[in-house]
Amino acid sequence: MSNLKYKAIVALLAIIPVSCNDDFLDQVPDDRLTFEETFSKRSTVEQYLAAIYDHIPSELDQRYTASNSGPWIGGSDEAEYVWSFHLGNALNVGDWNPTTGHVSTLWSNFYRAIRSASTFMQNIDQCQDCPEEITRRLVAEARILRAFYYYNLIRIYGPVILMGEEPIAPDANLEELGLQRNTMEECVNYIVSELDQGAEALEGIAFKGDRAGRMSRPFAMAIKAKTLLFYASPLFNGNQDYAALQNAEGQNLIPQSYDVNKWQMAAEAARAFIDEFTPNTFRLYKVYNEDGSYNPYLSCREVMYDDFNEEMIYARPRGGIAYHYDCTPYHLGYPTEVRGAGGLSITQEMVDAYFMANGRPIDDPESGYVETGFSDFHAPFDFQSRSTFNPWVGREPRFYVGVTYNNSLWINRNFGDVITTTWYGGNSGRQAGSNDYPPTGYVVRKNVPPRDWRNSERSIPYMRLAEIYLDYAEALNEYDPGNPDILKYVNLIRERAGIPEYGSEDLEAPSGQEAVREAIRKERRIELAFESVRYFDARRWKIAEEAFAGSFHGMDINAGDEADFYNKVIFEERVFNKRHYLWPIPQDELNSNTDLVQNTGW
Repeated sequence: MSNLKYKAIVALLAIIPVSCNDDFLDQVPDDRLTFEETFSKRSTVEQYLAAIYDHIPSELDQRYTASNSGPWIGGSDEAEYVWSFHLGNALNVGDWNPTTGHVSTLWSNFYRAIRSASTFMQNIDQCQDCPEEITRRLVAEARILRAFYYYNLIRIYGPVILMGEEPIAPDANLEELGLQRNTMEECVNYIVSELDQGAEALEGIAFKGDRAGRMSRPFAMAIKAKTLLFYASPLFNGNQDYAALQNAEGQNLIPQSYDVNKWQMAAEAARAFIDEFTPNTFRLYKVYNEDGSYNPYLSCREVMYDDFNEEMIYARPRGGIAYHYDCTPYHLGYPTEVRGAGGLSITQEMVDAYFMANGRPIDDPESGYVETGFSDFHAPFDFQSRSTFNPWVGREPRFYVGVTYNNSLWINRNFGDVITTTWYGGNSGRQAGSNDYPPTGYVVRKNVPPRDWRNSERSIPYMRLAEIYLDYAEALNEYDPGNPDILKYVNLIRERAGIPEYGSEDLEAPSGQEAVREAIRKERRIELAFESVRYFDARRWKIAEEAFAGSFHGMDINAGDEADFYNKVIFEERVFNKRHYLWPIPQDELNSNTDLVQNTGW
């Protein structure tokens, strides 16, 4: 974004009533555009809408967990940030509460955006040079954005306040308005209805090329499917842990009776997306070698940074420098181009989750997994064989896409062949980096382009077709177990990953609903690793008390001898209990509106 456009957006934001809580309001300086001027012409109308877009989560900025990015990767069982200020580290040890700053910051970000979207929709008819078809499109975009921000709120906080169509005046008395949290059913129905309206209005309108990154019919339909999947999941579908979570009238905010039909609704929404948009609009991204043979490693790697490719349903234009730096190892003695921090580190638990090349988990007796020793191994990202710790030998392609391990070739070879060493005395170990090192001995590699980490000329992936396929398979298995589509769509993911498909000659199919459920969950964990999905999956499945708590492991990064580095050690004891499934309502919101009720346990 140009500095001029950015300054224009900042100026416009100053006139937007940004929240239902006047703690976030400022006086409007005299030298800013008036409200009437802003909505009188198309140029400033579109800048106003651009400012609403700016609230879309930027999930490659998680190191500092900015106003619209969360701690989802480092706050899950996937990873650990080395820096203590990262919010995920507080989540991992249970050291957070309703007064924690970011709890309020995320809430406020999305409500600001919701209020701005409503303001936009209420006032765009004042535009004097906006043709009817342009007004219709811009309103649809604002409507989808508003619904999308509500979706973000409910997956973090659970049922929230639906603000209605009329923006609340900045000086309104919240107590007199009697604003309460709506039920989960009301929230979901509203989000779905808004997405349906937006999708209908944008039918036939292009969303790629110069409109890449704008709201679209496919994105609206995808978020609808995601919303319904959340609503069908154990966290919100008959969860009696929230029996006491009620509004002032004694109405349960979260349904207390399980309803299998919710899974059917989620499956049908995902299926509607698939039927309309595949394979002509979206398809699984694949890369082929010069000889025409399929390359699963490059397919799984490049799908993340080949801008707006055929699998990407939505991506946020430009960014990613912070993430690139976090995932580029320290590389002492090398130039800045290949020298980062390596501070986003993978847990041993995530490393162990990847399959072997034969598609079997490492605890399968037929997997061929070897726990000790070394072998000469030619990794798919390398040009030669290297001595490699046997647990990292013969793994599936997605392992090598996702994990930087000790004595591996770095992907950016513009400065030559850099071998990353993460043990204590290595070029990217604790001794070299001081405050910049991987606390488990592994560094996240996925979603890092093989070039200078300072290059931000790329889109930030948000959602791709693989996720919709797995959503569909999961929902279908819950309401119609045994349906052949379930393994069909899981196998499409496995086939792209270059591993045997379930039910093939090389791998038996899981038998029964529970076994298939487990297979789908394992596939999601691997395929969508480090894409800000696992944190929400474990919570909606209600498995986070086991998955996110207890002893977490890594290599021995403090061992002075490299040979001892390969001993698995505990690096942290983590905490997750029932109250952590939903974030608390921010304390400042409770203080300004006593009609709000706090989430259970907080």
